[in-house]
Amino acid sequence: MTIFDIKLDALGGGPAGLDQHRGKAVLVVNVASKCGLTPQYAGLQALQDGYGDRGLVVLGVPSNQFAGQEPGTSAEIAEFCSTNYGVTFPLTEKIEVNGPDRHPLYAELVDAPDPDGYTGDIRWNFEKFLVAPDGTVAARFGPKTDPQSAELTAAIERALPN
Repeated sequence: MTIFDIKLDALGGGPAGLDQHRGKAVLVVNVASKCGLTPQYAGLQALQDGYGDRGLVVLGVPSNQFAGQEPGTSAEIAEFCSTNYGVTFPLTEKIEVNGPDRHPLYAELVDAPDPDGYTGDIRWNFEKFLVAPDGTVAARFGPKTDPQSAELTAAIERALPN
């Protein structure tokens, strides 16, 4: 079993399982609409625009676990992302990323170390996990890592299938 075998739903309903992205690099990011880091949506969309045709999928995963910063309904989250940041990358249903109700996706992701060696619970909104085309976690980046940073884009370049 790989991360591509984990089931989850799309923000608007229906399946959003990672199996549809098998063979691609996937940047999984827990997102929130009312966070100081929310402007990272623009950088995430730029990654999707710049690398999507080369095999990258940015996957936004809304979570309300950090100071209630993603309180909206699925429709409100979708409208916010589209209107304010022109988001076209897929968004999943709102899930738990920490604690006893942690979604299986994050149960698989949290053991990956970031560049400082940190593993474990998600620290805040916009923590980033780069999943390689084979389903392994290739890299983890902290919430404050800018999506356009040299370290993140270099990791994406290494993980791209083409």
